[in-house]
Amino acid sequence: MPSSVIRAHLSMTLSVLILCGARANAETCAGISKYALSDTVVTSAETIPAGKPEAAPPMPPSDFTLPEHCKVVGSIHQRIGADKETYAIQFELRLPTNWNGKFLFQGGGGLDGVVRPATGMIGFGALPALARGYAVVSTDAGHQGISNSRFGREQQARLDYAYQAIGEVTKIAKEILARYYAKPASHSYFAGCSNGGRQGLMAAQRFPFEFDGVVAGDPGFRLSHAAIGEAWDTETFESIAPVDASGRPILSKAFSESDLELVSKAVLDQCDALDGIKDGEINNLSACKFDPEVLVCGQSEPTHCLSRKQIGALKRSFNGAHSSSGEMLYTSWPYDAGISSMAWRSWKLGTSETAESNAANVTLGASSLRDYFVHPFLPDFDPMHLNYDKIAAQVEETHAINDATSTDYGTFAARGGKVIVYQGMSDPVFSANDMIQYYDRFIHDNGGVQNAQSIARLFLIPGMAHCAMGPATDQFDALTELEKWVEKGQAPQRILATGRALPNRTRPLCPYPQYASYVATGNPEDAANFVCK
Repeated sequence: MPSSVIRAHLSMTLSVLILCGARANAETCAGISKYALSDTVVTSAETIPAGKPEAAPPMPPSDFTLPEHCKVVGSIHQRIGADKETYAIQFELRLPTNWNGKFLFQGGGGLDGVVRPATGMIGFGALPALARGYAVVSTDAGHQGISNSRFGREQQARLDYAYQAIGEVTKIAKEILARYYAKPASHSYFAGCSNGGRQGLMAAQRFPFEFDGVVAGDPGFRLSHAAIGEAWDTETFESIAPVDASGRPILSKAFSESDLELVSKAVLDQCDALDGIKDGEINNLSACKFDPEVLVCGQSEPTHCLSRKQIGALKRSFNGAHSSSGEMLYTSWPYDAGISSMAWRSWKLGTSETAESNAANVTLGASSLRDYFVHPFLPDFDPMHLNYDKIAAQVEETHAINDATSTDYGTFAARGGKVIVYQGMSDPVFSANDMIQYYDRFIHDNGGVQNAQSIARLFLIPGMAHCAMGPATDQFDALTELEKWVEKGQAPQRILATGRALPNRTRPLCPYPQYASYVATGNPEDAANFVCK
């Protein structure tokens, strides 16, 4: 046979194999909908070509392309609940054609109730996991409706949101993944912020065989008591707010923007330089002892000051929620520069010009406290006016299933599991002091700092509000640091961070109890001139 004919035959054969391979890959993706999975329905499985994400992320990186992947949508345990409502644990799993061999569970946020695109967004400034070649899954945690708190009255829906959906979705996602790629993932990670951070800690605490590493950002690990803190703050600030014609307080007007800027400046004046340089960031938190009394209006300072009522409200809020006997219901808060940011205001005060508040502590916090955290459900419960001598007992049952307060990571750690926690110092919904107290207990219960840091490390971020924003270096790549720790044994000694609010600045995020300290020489905008001490 002439060589030209042989070449043509081989070329045709290769073309057929390539086309068959492409068709087989497409059929394999579509074929996932036919998998026999326990109590699971796959509603769609389609190949998505490489391209930009459906929705651009709110902060960098925003200019990236997602690879070709198989997008699987399904639901687990479809049922009619005891309340006659329809429930299911819905999920989305994305399987890249060019897989890096790893799996990531993308944490949720708020009350969940929606399946967010499983692109693996792991924090601002970091490339999404799917774009790195990860297989990624996300879930609505077992109920539908992003602002639907009524699921909290149904037993199984409560358990799914608290922690069980994590285990159920992980099991099904790993089964689909292993069949699709004909092998299991080499490493499994969890990454999330806010409620997603709480879920990450739950993953390590309650499913120690499932994950090799966790990134938990601003975790609402003690969510049931943080909800009490939200109500406490709303009540506190409404007590000094001006009222409308009907006598209802206008929460947003308790403090003006200039009032909060005054507080932020005073905190910086007193505490900024304690880390060796005055740069708008308070790194040496433990040395900062701020008292807002320095801002009270007097005869010598009739302006650029706060009223006695405002000072009292700040102290009541920052000292933390407590009962009439002094029992702490939620922890105190650190004074930090981010108090003047819009991100802080959006949770505590809102921007509404009327008595219909749009503060997240009201719109999200009040209904979730009534429907989910207080249990059994009380039809006449008023989340805006709590009895602080009874509320701890009223949230105890939810605390037991929902809060990631365990310090036992024994099995997880024995398998080589690692946790990176990051926490904004100006977080207005989950106090950094609460996370610090938890980590101090974690150190105590796990044999001291050295042993505790071989399992989990906490990174505090000055100025950062909830998960991002504020006058902070809030953009960094925690997943890459976690990979190096889990896969190469390289524990993160510092994490390099940047921030939109502080352009041209880099800073090291240091593992607690260390903080970033200026070395007294060199460019103060360069992280190279800071040490963790």
